[in-house]
Amino acid sequence: MPDPLQLSQHYSVVSAMITPAFFLTATASLLVSSNNRLARIVDRLRQQLATLESTHDEATRQYLEARIILHRRRVRLVLICLQLLYGAMTAFVATSLAIGIDQFTEFRYLRGVPTGLAMCGVLLVLAASINLGREARMSVTMLDAEVKREFDRDNPPRP
Repeated sequence: MPDPLQLSQHYSVVSAMITPAFFLTATASLLVSSNNRLARIVDRLRQQLATLESTHDEATRQYLEARIILHRRRVRLVLICLQLLYGAMTAFVATSLAIGIDQFTEFRYLRGVPTGLAMCGVLLVLAASINLGREARMSVTMLDAEVKREFDRDNPPRP
């Protein structure tokens, strides 16, 4: 019959290895959301590039060019977020693996590596979240400017 203390130790290690999966789930959710954001920004950018090609009015061209520049900044921000989130995923998977290896080697070699990897993953998610907030703020600012432009066009100032 197996020693209950050894089984308990194995279960606690497996439990510890599963813990990063919760971080993985949250990170995966952010990845899906960020990929969707990137796709929407790229679609909007392509739409405005097509509009720019067929526009001959100089004021409208300048407006579209300015918006295209902002969309390019947003694309870069979201791309950075995706890279950070993929890094976090890697750190969380490595955390789980390091926990298993640490137990297999009877906790002799890795010492604080699993904790360090987990902290690295959390910091990467934090950095990605901050950048996603920046991108969202840019998006809302662009929307506000677009709404203001439409209102100004529909209601020109009176002399």
